[in-house]
Amino acid sequence: MKRSLEDYRHIVGDEVIARIHRKVLGLLGKHILHINSTYQGGGVAEMLHTLVPLMNDIGLDAGWRILHGSPDFFSITKRFHNGLQGQPIHMTEIKKQLYTQTSETFSYYTHIEHDFVVVHDPQPLPLLKFYKKQQPWVWRCHIDLSNPDENLWEYLKTFILKYDTVIVSSEKYRRVDLPVEYKIMPPAIDPLSPKNRDIDGVTIRKTLARYNIPMDKPILTQISRFDKWKDPEGVINIFQRVKQKVDCRLVLCGSMAADDPEGWEIYENINKTYIKEIENGDILLVTSESNILVNALQRAASVIIQKSTREGFGLTVTEGLWKGKPVLASNVGGIPLQISDGENGCLLDPQDIQGFAERTIELMKDETMAIQLGKNARESVREKFLITRLLADYLDLFHNLLVCSGTCR
Repeated sequence: MKRSLEDYRHIVGDEVIARIHRKVLGLLGKHILHINSTYQGGGVAEMLHTLVPLMNDIGLDAGWRILHGSPDFFSITKRFHNGLQGQPIHMTEIKKQLYTQTSETFSYYTHIEHDFVVVHDPQPLPLLKFYKKQQPWVWRCHIDLSNPDENLWEYLKTFILKYDTVIVSSEKYRRVDLPVEYKIMPPAIDPLSPKNRDIDGVTIRKTLARYNIPMDKPILTQISRFDKWKDPEGVINIFQRVKQKVDCRLVLCGSMAADDPEGWEIYENINKTYIKEIENGDILLVTSESNILVNALQRAASVIIQKSTREGFGLTVTEGLWKGKPVLASNVGGIPLQISDGENGCLLDPQDIQGFAERTIELMKDETMAIQLGKNARESVREKFLITRLLADYLDLFHNLLVCSGTCR
């Protein structure tokens, strides 16, 4: 369904809508191109599904293209992703060749004649090397850059330095060794998407029943890709402690992104390691791509956990907060941008399994506290992390780039 900016008026208010229309003046008709590596699975694709149509709705001419890569390419870029988040990586010439070759091949059949180009994450990063630059290029990195593998970082900098601006989610990711223009732009959710729009109790019950998720016990859930940085086994350890005090059920739900080849391996390992608890229904593993299911599950949950050990931002945290649910999350990466501990959620050390368990038990037993945290949580998202704010941020960026490039008329 085509999304219009005015559809958000009842959520964000008149001033936000009017301000966006004022910001687009001077940019009307400008061609914008977003490039990433997957059409579905993960927060980048979700944001682009809404952001690109909204850009077109307000008078820009925005497009979205997907970098096509082989399984070998995505295996390498997954290692790069892990390396940027601090995991040591062994760089070889063959890895570098496969990495850049995908961008070079893409350039043969993808013409770029737009006014602005926004490249998302490491997968398409080398593209600029294979084009004659005629417009501002922006690299939007959604990853925590605070402690990258040094060899990998030095290699990727050879591409990043060609870009006019780098967008990151947090001030903490600004690198002193990267002398480029930075823009801090936290991600955002679409409150009208199937994953986030309001749904009634009947829809919640029917949706969970369709996926064989019982509602006979309180639900503890983490909505995340099956990724080691999301620490699903740590969540299970928390659940095992909570279960001793509160008879509840754990649901681990995560889609399998096309550019993340490690997901199924981690899923299968959990399935084998915790087979007894999975067989008796205490732990449910769900890999559906259904946004309605995620919406229903977050709204049905008593407590939502995000036990990441690294996290660029954590849109699943934003989603849980928007649903008015108590969210317990690790105090890492971009998560503290969203949660003030004890006010609109709970922040804990990612290694503090017992602390996670105790706070979960407390919230499951104290409904009044859980409700108040949830009310504060939803309002914090309305103020800071909706797609309309992200749209306004991009308009500001494009205006600045026009001024810097001397093309403003």
